[in-house]
Amino acid sequence: MAKRRALLSVSDKTGLADLARGLSDEGFELISTGGTAKALRDAGLEVLDVSEVTGHPEIMGGRVKTLHPKVHGGLLGRKDHEGDAADMAANGIEAIDIVVVNLYPFEQAAAKDGLTRADVVEEIDIGGPAMVRASAKNHDRVAIVTDPSQYDDVLAEVKGSGAVSDATRRALAAAAFRKTAAYDDAIAAWMASEGDGPEDFPDRFTVGFAKELECSYGENPHQRGAYYRQIGAPQHLLGGVKVLHGKPLSYNNLLDVDAGRGLVAEFTDPAVVIIKHNNPCGVSLGDDLASAYLRAKACDPVSAFGGVYAVNRTVDVALAEHLAEMFVEVLWAPAYDEDALEVLTRKPNVRLLETGDQVRPGNPGEPVYRRVLGGVLVQDADEGHEGRDTMQCVTTREPTEQEWIDLVFAWKVSKHVKSNAIVFAKDGATVGIGAGQMSRVDSVRIATSKAAENDLPIQGSAMASDAFFPFPDAPVMAIEGGATAIAHPGGSIRDDEVIEAINALGAAMVTTGRRHFRH
Repeated sequence: MAKRRALLSVSDKTGLADLARGLSDEGFELISTGGTAKALRDAGLEVLDVSEVTGHPEIMGGRVKTLHPKVHGGLLGRKDHEGDAADMAANGIEAIDIVVVNLYPFEQAAAKDGLTRADVVEEIDIGGPAMVRASAKNHDRVAIVTDPSQYDDVLAEVKGSGAVSDATRRALAAAAFRKTAAYDDAIAAWMASEGDGPEDFPDRFTVGFAKELECSYGENPHQRGAYYRQIGAPQHLLGGVKVLHGKPLSYNNLLDVDAGRGLVAEFTDPAVVIIKHNNPCGVSLGDDLASAYLRAKACDPVSAFGGVYAVNRTVDVALAEHLAEMFVEVLWAPAYDEDALEVLTRKPNVRLLETGDQVRPGNPGEPVYRRVLGGVLVQDADEGHEGRDTMQCVTTREPTEQEWIDLVFAWKVSKHVKSNAIVFAKDGATVGIGAGQMSRVDSVRIATSKAAENDLPIQGSAMASDAFFPFPDAPVMAIEGGATAIAHPGGSIRDDEVIEAINALGAAMVTTGRRHFRH
């Protein structure tokens, strides 16, 4: 029987000794490199150094050790191929049957503080991916093992039949190519992030993702769902987040958590955001979270029931006691007081997420992807400063100081409301929101009617629209409903008509020069 050989070269030593011992017990000769060889010898196993196989020492500080015909010929030599067999015999190359490789931890190095660019570059694995790809290409004969989670199944097959089955080798090869593709994506993302500005849209691009969470279902029970993080991203939605309590997170929970995260990150004052079906149904600033919560809930108390809540301060017992009276799906917060946790955990199902930071804005320059049939739409994220200094008054009357404050607040919220978006705000709180309508007039009508239903003070409020007004009808309706100041991007061919109508009503209007469509 031909000698069987296994090559092991890993960064992650989890389960390594048990796997290697099992292979050795089944008659495999073990070949290894550097730190992996030392770990195996420390475990009492006999190991052949790669340099003994190649007849050449490791050089360039370990940059070159497995890049040699006696390694790659042993991986790529085809089964029952006369030409390959002749070449192997002529060059003293022996076949390698199992390869166990996991790659240098590039992502961890790139995310680590204090490392120079040169340090990170040294964590780019070259020999490892080359062996993985060679083995995966020749999966008709070679089993390529790239993750400790695969060890038990591979060893069980070897012990049971003496070899890894065809089906398993194919599955391992597919996993291996996914691994190297994701590894290259992480390196490419890091290199792009090292540039001076956003990367141009390339002619071709790939994005790697790693599964973080399997959801019980998707948007609806008949759909499957999962959450994947983007490989190489500086931060991701659940990165560093602790789930302190409650049921497992659902697909819809994660969509709404991301919406709440993005909106609450707009504010530095204590803020409460309530999300329902990916739209804010109440947003407020306050001296503390409890007062902000009461005003956010007041905007739409019916929709707030069963919502996802995001806050930007530590949850205290005052807020916890208010929330304990509500049905809350998820609470996203930087931290929780012990007394607050004691109150909130009385309800078994509420999901309590601790982010460990005050805000979690998006990754700078990160593009936005949206799936369409057979492809994907890509755009820049809707980022940028939103403030009074970016707005221009276009009416005879200037906004008052309080109107300016409410205009900026309403404008920031409108950025996170599905189009057509209309937001009425007064004294740092939303008092009416109209979202997702085909007509901007209908969005105004919904927002004003919601305010009336909830007895909210729309009189003297500021109103923001995510896009310009094509006609005077919607802004006139808003002012007749109680608004005294309006913010919108401007740019309609009928801007002059709109301005004239607002001037006639004695209201103030500002343009932002920027649209915030959100489809």
